[in-house]
Amino acid sequence: MTGTVTHDPPPGPAPRPGRPLILTEDAVLLDDLLRLCAAAGATPEVHHGVPESGGGWTDAPLVLVGDDAAGRVGAAPRRPGVVLIGRDQDDPEVWKRAVRIGADHVLMLPDGEPWLVDRIADVAEGIGRPALTVGVIGGRGGAGASTLACALAVTSAREGLRTLLVDADPLGGGLDVLLGGEGAEGLRWPAFAASRGRVGGGALEESLPELHSLRVLSWDRGDCVAVPPAAVRAVLAAARRRGGTVVVDLPRRLDDGVAEALAQLDLALLVVPAELRAVAAAGRVASAVGMVVRDLRVAVRGPYAPGLDDHEVAGLLGLPLAGEVPVEPALLRSRGGAKPPGAAGRGPLARFCAHFWERALVEAGGTR
Repeated sequence: MTGTVTHDPPPGPAPRPGRPLILTEDAVLLDDLLRLCAAAGATPEVHHGVPESGGGWTDAPLVLVGDDAAGRVGAAPRRPGVVLIGRDQDDPEVWKRAVRIGADHVLMLPDGEPWLVDRIADVAEGIGRPALTVGVIGGRGGAGASTLACALAVTSAREGLRTLLVDADPLGGGLDVLLGGEGAEGLRWPAFAASRGRVGGGALEESLPELHSLRVLSWDRGDCVAVPPAAVRAVLAAARRRGGTVVVDLPRRLDDGVAEALAQLDLALLVVPAELRAVAAAGRVASAVGMVVRDLRVAVRGPYAPGLDDHEVAGLLGLPLAGEVPVEPALLRSRGGAKPPGAAGRGPLARFCAHFWERALVEAGGTR
């Protein structure tokens, strides 16, 4: 069980990397808290009461106060990030003790263990602003969504942003191939199929192939064509916690795993060739995707059928226009051995991607 104390804690800085502080004399509780810290990848500092120097109390990113120690910390300066931890769920006085020490949360073990592991891992990783996460999906087959996803990721990395490109389409042939890195060392999706709960953001990033200054999570050439939805949720949540940008190349078929990916997006681009059949097909895709994604925009790709332009396509779909995706050979076919889309930093496709990120990052609140 966890609960939030209904007082407003003093304002504080964003969570930062550091050692959680544990205050308790309860040996059994301490063993449990040390075990949970180990599971979260954190090494705590342990005291029976508020450290005499006071620095540990004020500087620790998270303070875990055993219920046995509540009386010994009542006079300590108020600060955010204090959790009062006990075991007696029927004790009504625990809330009063939480208020006296300025705790943000009251947590009861063992029920609250998953929440606490996540909270400890957050401070161990130094969680800041989450990554701006953009999905790209084709309005019909062959729309050029995968190439645009690669170009967006390459452009983001070239701008100096921490970038992760996620291939969510197991039947698409592999984005690592499109980037010319099918032989690069690192893990692919099947290695994460058993992931549950929390995946460490730093460990995820370091385990993936690095191509063109970005990390890529793609598929191998094996028989695995799906991972459980829980694994998709855990991996993408870890990617978002690292900050920067995440670009997700999405399939047109929607299953539970894809729904988990859609739920992580800040915005999605629906790539639609400017022809009537493509617009009709894209309308069905938009209806399904729009049930999950709050910000869905259309990126129109020429050449244009008679009577159509980018604004007309967006109007027919009832979606805001993200812009016109330039027609380039790399958008229409994979070119083995050539630079990946957007890598040169020149040309209309690279300019489209640069302008997209400039607008999207401003809308999201600045550079990440």
